[in-house]
Amino acid sequence: MPLPKEKLYTIEDIYALPDGERGELIDGKLYMMAPPSRIHQKILQELSRVIGNHISGKGGSCEVYPAPFAVFLNEDDKNYVEPDISVICDKNKLTDKGCSGAPDWIIEIVSPSSQRMDYLTKLLKYRTAGVKEYWIVNPMKETVQVYSFEGTEDSTQYSFSDLIGSKIFKDLIICITDMLK
Repeated sequence: MPLPKEKLYTIEDIYALPDGERGELIDGKLYMMAPPSRIHQKILQELSRVIGNHISGKGGSCEVYPAPFAVFLNEDDKNYVEPDISVICDKNKLTDKGCSGAPDWIIEIVSPSSQRMDYLTKLLKYRTAGVKEYWIVNPMKETVQVYSFEGTEDSTQYSFSDLIGSKIFKDLIICITDMLK
């Protein structure tokens, strides 16, 4: 007897979620999102501010979008994510609905319920979609895992007290500990 088929969800299902509920869609599988913690939101706010100020201070054209912000990674209706921070340098990817295609840089801030998604599922999805740089900020362990998918792929783990350089913006250095003071 064949196993029952798992329902494949689409972006229509995301838009049909009840008010106040958020979810992400990866390869047709729906993942519900829990409300973020206070420290999650503080890190999100500060990182967005620091990155945005750096870009505008250098006269750059990239744009920073904190969650909730829709990212349609593939040209299909089975993939929809809301990264904590999306940095998009190609304005042709921006639409009224969000970002169509891979952002240049994505930052995810881990919560207890999102660890598997951020470290495994999204890592692979972002890499194959064409994201150039991916940071996983883990407030529970006070670590930042930095992945560079451009050129020679690289992965380095930092502590919150380390000086962390962006691969995309060579002159941007961030210290999470200093940022949270």
